[in-house]
Amino acid sequence: METADFLQILDREGRLLAAAAAEAGTGAKVPTCPQWQVGDLVRHTGAVHRWAAALVAEGLTAPPPLGDAPDLDGAELVDWYRDSHRLLVDTLAAAPADVECWTFLPALCPSPLAFWTRRQAHETTVHRYDAEAARGGTPSPIATDFAADGIDELLRGFHARSRSKVRTERPRALRVRAVDGGADAVWTVRLSAEPPVTSRDGSGEAEAELTGTADQLYLALWNRTPVPSVTGDRSLAALWREKSGI
Repeated sequence: METADFLQILDREGRLLAAAAAEAGTGAKVPTCPQWQVGDLVRHTGAVHRWAAALVAEGLTAPPPLGDAPDLDGAELVDWYRDSHRLLVDTLAAAPADVECWTFLPALCPSPLAFWTRRQAHETTVHRYDAEAARGGTPSPIATDFAADGIDELLRGFHARSRSKVRTERPRALRVRAVDGGADAVWTVRLSAEPPVTSRDGSGEAEAELTGTADQLYLALWNRTPVPSVTGDRSLAALWREKSGI
């Protein structure tokens, strides 16, 4: 996927998030994040949008502290989120392709601009799902290619870092297969006492396999929904749900 594709998704998903938050009300519980109300979700996502926009706009080489959201609630808070989202989208759209700033998954993207557009598109999509879960009703769809990209970012990016808590005492292997994503939509996650090492292939033995459509697996691996299908050792799926929070 291209940076322009991610920017378009970010634009759409943020508007959907705001609409769901307004409909649910900022005092509604978020079932996918039980410790949050919608107001907490909106404050968090808006603060992250402004933080990422500052990194790109100011070319910061180190991450600043995450700013506090203003003391607002109800419609005023949702409007503040809309302004935060608009600031981020406009900043990314106006940034030069060669902008330099801090990132934290440099191996997965060709440039800081590509990284932040992609990262914020996925951040916003997951939290849009949270807002829609609080609202109730049918959630907005997630395109197969975008969901597969998000699985890849999560497995080969986030969980390749030292802070990943998904560890096992002895080497084990977990496979993830998106049945609608084509031949390359399969990942093998090798677990050990070190951070997971993930390859985008289906070679070698795996003790368990998580299978579903790309959008189902995307949400399941972010612990928003149950894993659609588990074959083999179900304890590895349980380990993921228990230890993979970010």
